Amino acid sequence: MSNTIQFEDFTKADIRVGTIIEVSDFPKARKPAYQLTIDFGLLGVKKTSAQITTRYKKEALLNRQILAVVNFPKKQIANFMSDCLVVGAVDGKDVILLKPEHKVPNGSVVS
Repeated sequence: MSNTIQFEDFTKADIRVGTIIEVSDFPKARKPAYQLTIDFGLLGVKKTSAQITTRYKKEALLNRQILAVVNFPKKQIANFMSDCLVVGAVDGKDVILLKPEHKVPNGSVVS
């Protein structure tokens, strides 16, 4: 287990539900990855990259709801600017995306 944090530390992460509306190959990434465009409802549309190519086909990601941290600073990855970070569980080398059990409005807060 990692270091213990205070509840206030956890509340600093703004985790929201979004729907993937576009998936593209990301050939300039060092490790195989997709570029994702995600609709977060009233928060708008954000982009990110994710190294999930071994577990997911592009078609299976479209219209899928996911969880993402939306209040990290923007980060440049190769020639691409990432606005958020999708949340997943690591299983060996694979990342399994986390999602709500039932469909919820885009932008819903995870607490």
